[in-house]
Amino acid sequence: MADASGSTVPRRQLGRHLKELREAAKLTRKGAGDLIEVSDTTMWRIETGKAPIRKHDVEALCRHYDASEETTRALIALASESKAKGWWHSYGDVIPSGFDVYIGLQEAASELWIYQAELVPGLLQIEEYARALVRLHNPDEDEEEIERRVTLRLERQSLLTRVSQPPPRLSVALHEAALHLPIGGASVMARQLAHLVYVAQLPHITIKVVPFEAGLQPGVLTGPFTLLKYPVNEEGKEAEPPTVCSDGFTGSLYLDKPNEIASYERAFAGIWEAAHDDQDSVTLISEIAGRHERRA
Repeated sequence: MADASGSTVPRRQLGRHLKELREAAKLTRKGAGDLIEVSDTTMWRIETGKAPIRKHDVEALCRHYDASEETTRALIALASESKAKGWWHSYGDVIPSGFDVYIGLQEAASELWIYQAELVPGLLQIEEYARALVRLHNPDEDEEEIERRVTLRLERQSLLTRVSQPPPRLSVALHEAALHLPIGGASVMARQLAHLVYVAQLPHITIKVVPFEAGLQPGVLTGPFTLLKYPVNEEGKEAEPPTVCSDGFTGSLYLDKPNEIASYERAFAGIWEAAHDDQDSVTLISEIAGRHERRA
């Protein structure tokens, strides 16, 4: 087996994909382990991201699973990233967009702590707001591709209303600037903020606004980020390590070391403390929505 040090994020995503391929091929975990001469237990550790796997073993499994050439290349690339101490996933790099690393992490999480300074988080965006952002970020794509990406973004929001398992608890800290920036125009912003007021009433979603007058607070230093936390198992341990995701223009940084998580937990606590309480936040969102509506 390869070195187990470094970020667990690529390992966890690799394990998810390998498990999906194995199940589609109708192979047992033991049967898959026999193919690369490892035990059932080791195969379980690989599929849960608890152990790394050598690139040539990934290639062998993909061959037996009848995976496509593109899938095989992507999974080998994930395996090669297992030693990264902080993992930077560059968009459109060797791991294609179809293997969105963040989706798997998000779907498995039981809690999401989100700080956004200028934009409404993707999980809470309405269609027109999302379309304006997708179009801005993909100026060379045709309308068909823009609509496909918007649809994918909106489909991810089903996470918040799923019934197959409890939806994650969402704690969102929005800087007041995000409420004023007229993404898509005043009319779109009025509807977007009205949507925030609506979702803030859901029992598993809390939205707090960091007002301009809060001044200097930890978010000024961290920038936008999401901290994902995972369910606790029967032994009282989290199913997966907490993970921080910070989006950039050309990629995303993933961090999961205990000291990194502790730093972001402290930062989020400071941001949360600087924000208005729940009710005052909803009142402010409603007021600013009214201003956008009057301008429309």
